[in-house]
Amino acid sequence: MADTATQTAYEKLGEEFRKTQSDLSTYIEARQKLESQLQENKIVQKEFSILEDDSKIYKLIGPVLVPQDKSEAVINVDKRLEFIESEIRRIEGQINDTRAKTEKKRAELISFQAQLQEKARS
Repeated sequence: MADTATQTAYEKLGEEFRKTQSDLSTYIEARQKLESQLQENKIVQKEFSILEDDSKIYKLIGPVLVPQDKSEAVINVDKRLEFIESEIRRIEGQINDTRAKTEKKRAELISFQAQLQEKARS
């Protein structure tokens, strides 16, 4: 009976460890997507700084290009950059928390394995 309970506890610990690793991968992927969006928007921001004030800017809405005022476009890109940067900070917090959880679960798993090996020797 103790062996079955021990095996179940070990499997549960292993599953929790795999879940934290999966969550970590998900957060890292989200971080990478946000980073790529950040770079794209910084390029747009740089291009806007090069344009003259009377330059024509178009915004793609669905399949249609719609004219947009330069100041409005600049404000939109600046807001988008702020949002993306705040999301990156939020995701980085989740990544750090999940890394800590993963390391904790890894340590618990290693400790549990050592206990099992010690019992097996006895």
